Amino acid sequence: MLVFSKARLVFLSVPKTGTTAYESALAPLADIHVSNPPELKHAPVYRYNRFFRPMLDKFVGENLEVLAVVREPVSWLGSWYRFRQRPFMQGKPNSTEGISFDAFVEAYTQGKRPGFANVGSQAKFLEPAGNGTAATTLFRYEDQDGLRAFLEARLETRIETARENVSPGMQLSLSPEVERKLRRKCAAEFDLWEAIPARQTP
Repeated sequence: MLVFSKARLVFLSVPKTGTTAYESALAPLADIHVSNPPELKHAPVYRYNRFFRPMLDKFVGENLEVLAVVREPVSWLGSWYRFRQRPFMQGKPNSTEGISFDAFVEAYTQGKRPGFANVGSQAKFLEPAGNGTAATTLFRYEDQDGLRAFLEARLETRIETARENVSPGMQLSLSPEVERKLRRKCAAEFDLWEAIPARQTP
């Protein structure tokens, strides 16, 4: 998570949406850079509202703009699946080694997810808090040009990013049956992403 006081902007770090690259590029410009522990680096809206917003309201000002990136749900799950295929994960309970992508997504749709498929939810991460605190500006992960242009305009700087925390490359596809089940059981994930304009300009 990054906080830019002068720009009155908070950049939340939704897991598996490429925000680590932006954190590396923008951390020197940020007034607050939360990089650890992961529970705070990847603070969802409710945790931001509880632990960070009161402090920022007092010392920076109220009603800061809260930015977040949302990835197409199948692509987002694919990134998690590939991330847990890393050799480092072999033999660990959360590894997806030996598990097909269909089986991974099928497990994700269950009410009680097994450890290897328990990767959270973008919709839950960005669910508004009871007092109305919410992410006020959303970009699709797929709209990198729009996101970069927004940040460059807001922070008045050029941004150069490098790929970081990249999952192993592999071609993934879902069977039509499993994709239909995912869309039915996890409709909020698709509703969130589809509600964001495909291309935005600052």
